[in-house]
Amino acid sequence: MDNAAPRFGTDWPSIRDQVSEVEWQARLDLAACYRLVEAYGMTDMIYNHITLRIPGTDHLLINLYGLIYKEITATSLAKIDVEGNIIWKPDTDYGINKSGYVIHGAIHKARPEVSAVLHTHTRAGMAVAAMKEGLLPLNQTAIRFVGHLGYHDYEGPAIDLSERERIVRDLGPHDAMVMRNHGLLTCGATIQQAFNTMYQLEMSCRAQVDAMAARADLTLPSAEVLERTAHLYQPGARRPYGVLEWHAMLRLLEAEAKSSGFPPYWV
Repeated sequence: MDNAAPRFGTDWPSIRDQVSEVEWQARLDLAACYRLVEAYGMTDMIYNHITLRIPGTDHLLINLYGLIYKEITATSLAKIDVEGNIIWKPDTDYGINKSGYVIHGAIHKARPEVSAVLHTHTRAGMAVAAMKEGLLPLNQTAIRFVGHLGYHDYEGPAIDLSERERIVRDLGPHDAMVMRNHGLLTCGATIQQAFNTMYQLEMSCRAQVDAMAARADLTLPSAEVLERTAHLYQPGARRPYGVLEWHAMLRLLEAEAKSSGFPPYWV
């Protein structure tokens, strides 16, 4: 019987010289996104997942199941196919979260224009996911999602492959979805866009929970204003989301890396 201790360390040598420049850049971008999700308070211990397609391939990058987001680096990311088969991962007993490829693999497979998918279980996101009315257009940030937000009914933990087609159906052409009684999901043509969309969706949920907790009368703009505003906030109507902000966000991570005690995302 093998009594060897499980291998759960995090000190892996960099694989920068072992992968293509395209894959390494994808690893940098995804690792940075994990750190930003943590920085803005959208994590759930070791749970949840963000995936990014390696350009020019059918392979996805995803986090190891067992690391907190502050520990995730470019090297620590696992490479899988859309069916969840592990192509490569560091020398460790950590695996991947099955829900990661059930949910994400379905979207990547059905929506080839989607490069990145984010899924969260935040306090505000779960609260709004439990509300019958869903996300309300209470402010400019939330209005961005009017007519551009899917809803998927809860079917239990996302481990059943048959749920894939319903996830894809309920997301439709949108880049954001409320998974009822579960959490939030966003996707995008780039990791920058997908992160920006999640940030805005999360802020909308937090504002809604705060406004409803105040027990004040709430006001909503007219249908005409909602439709026009939502259109103006779509990626095709203005600068692609996330591009302008991304380098500033990376500078934030670089500054925090000097004092965090965790390895920087770029190793």
